[in-house]
Amino acid sequence: MTNPLVPPPKKNPQKRSRVPTRPSHMRSRAALGLAAAAAEGRFMLQVCDECKTVQYPPRDACRSCLSVELVWKDVSPKGRLIADTTVRTSTNVYFRERTPWRVGTVQLDIGPSVICHVHGDAAVDDQVRLIIRLDKSGQGVLFALPDKATPNMEDDPHMREMTCDPKFRRVLITDARNENAPALAKSFADAEASIIFIGESESWRPYPHREALRKIPKVEILPLDVTDTGSVLELAGEIGGKTDILVNNARFVRPGGIIDRTDVNFSRDEMDVNFFGMMRLAQAFGPAMRGRGADGQNSAAAWVNILSVYAWSNMPEYGAFSASNAAALSLSQCLRAELWQGGVRVMNVFTGPTEDEWHQPLPPPKVQPAALAKSVIGGLKDGLEDVFVGDVAKDLIDRWRAGPKILEREMIESGGQ
Repeated sequence: MTNPLVPPPKKNPQKRSRVPTRPSHMRSRAALGLAAAAAEGRFMLQVCDECKTVQYPPRDACRSCLSVELVWKDVSPKGRLIADTTVRTSTNVYFRERTPWRVGTVQLDIGPSVICHVHGDAAVDDQVRLIIRLDKSGQGVLFALPDKATPNMEDDPHMREMTCDPKFRRVLITDARNENAPALAKSFADAEASIIFIGESESWRPYPHREALRKIPKVEILPLDVTDTGSVLELAGEIGGKTDILVNNARFVRPGGIIDRTDVNFSRDEMDVNFFGMMRLAQAFGPAMRGRGADGQNSAAAWVNILSVYAWSNMPEYGAFSASNAAALSLSQCLRAELWQGGVRVMNVFTGPTEDEWHQPLPPPKVQPAALAKSVIGGLKDGLEDVFVGDVAKDLIDRWRAGPKILEREMIESGGQ
């Protein structure tokens, strides 16, 4: 059985932090489909459109009929562990620092045999369940888990390397004033985060849930205004070196598109918070997080952006807000490329209309703060890159994948509904 994780001792500031290293990250274009599946926590393999043969490893032509019509599909992850071995030395620096490392062969029920990483609680001849996870190089790899959950299963050291579990990690939530802040803070406390910093702008101005935040265990409220570079730099100087997970929930939203707005003031505010706010945070906190990607059990692990799903396709009634989120989505992809060097995951959480005053004119279903917080914690525990919260967000991304231009016309004609 997996030994339970224990709180790490205080770090000796005189000792050098271990430099982040990465497994080999070279992949063929076909193999990048594994990373795309892992980004959303799906178990997908190539399936031949002609003869229906399931393929592994990923390839350009079917191993059975040589057809090139190979489609990535969700398939059964069940199988049997038929052999295993333990790697105790490696020429790769990343694995050499983390040995012993267990690998094995799984015979999938759907056909192929695969070589994969193996959880410590899975024994040879056991039924296992495969998952695809992103490793520290950002590539999709297969990981075999026991078919049934075991005690402390998530504390397996190699599984923790491929996830961003908040357990014993220090978290920064950037906007205390956002209605979702209490639910996020409580969820992180329940997930055993060691401390939860919450940024608060304009502390002189009251807001309804301040006392509720203060009552949550492990919460510490600190001054932070993402529109003020000085404020961001000051907080980064204080806690930047010990922030393991940053949750950027700062948001400015107002209804309206272009023509009906008589000026650009609200649009400027939306860009200042939703786009430039992320940039200020990244410039202040990013270097320290990138340098701490291998800093023991509570290493820097993840950067979380909470975005509107209308970043993918503009909702005219909230047109300028949608545009600011589209800019933030593009910026997050740049941030992902830069934090990738330190093994820090960037997770974008896309939500439909939320239950707040600014989305009041829109009909249900709307995303409740508790549902959003649950998705954030679940996504971190699974090491995901893209999470879609609520029926509206999931429906929109499905329609976007089916045809972006068709979705654009639907958004115009239906008013985004």
